[in-house]
Amino acid sequence: MNDLHALAREFPFSGRLDAIFLRPARGRAALAVPYCQAIEGQGLAGDRSAAGRGGGKRQVTLVQAEHVPVVAGLLQRPGLDPALLRRNLVVSGLNLLAARSLFRDQPLHLLLGPEVVLELTGPCEPCSKMEASLGAGAYNALRGHGGMTARVLRAGRLAVGQAVVCRAAAPVAMTGA
Repeated sequence: MNDLHALAREFPFSGRLDAIFLRPARGRAALAVPYCQAIEGQGLAGDRSAAGRGGGKRQVTLVQAEHVPVVAGLLQRPGLDPALLRRNLVVSGLNLLAARSLFRDQPLHLLLGPEVVLELTGPCEPCSKMEASLGAGAYNALRGHGGMTARVLRAGRLAVGQAVVCRAAAPVAMTGA
């Protein structure tokens, strides 16, 4: 029988980076780009989050591609352009929620392509602006499907189509109090 620590490190397949969006400024439309540069400790070059002071937990936002049609269905829409969700990266084939470690002493990292390493930091809850852009009920339709936030641990080039892999990082020594 496997213990929960071992189960939480096991991912059956790698995922795929389906789309990259940069948000140039508050209130401006998200722009789809084929590639961009991830900046360690900052975010994505050309995105408003990277232009700030950096170091925060919301340097990059990700959404599960498989959740986009779920949100569309909850809104009774035939489809939904993921750019309207204002998340930076759309990832398919890998459960993003599971890629955030259950255990503080067992960190997990997302490897995007050959260079970039992200650490998921928490859920990316919807904001009230989703009602304005997607219609009544959008806030609640997105709850639980809003994606994840992350920080950039290693810089590099991101490109649509790259593999996204979740790997166990070096264990963290826990000190007793």
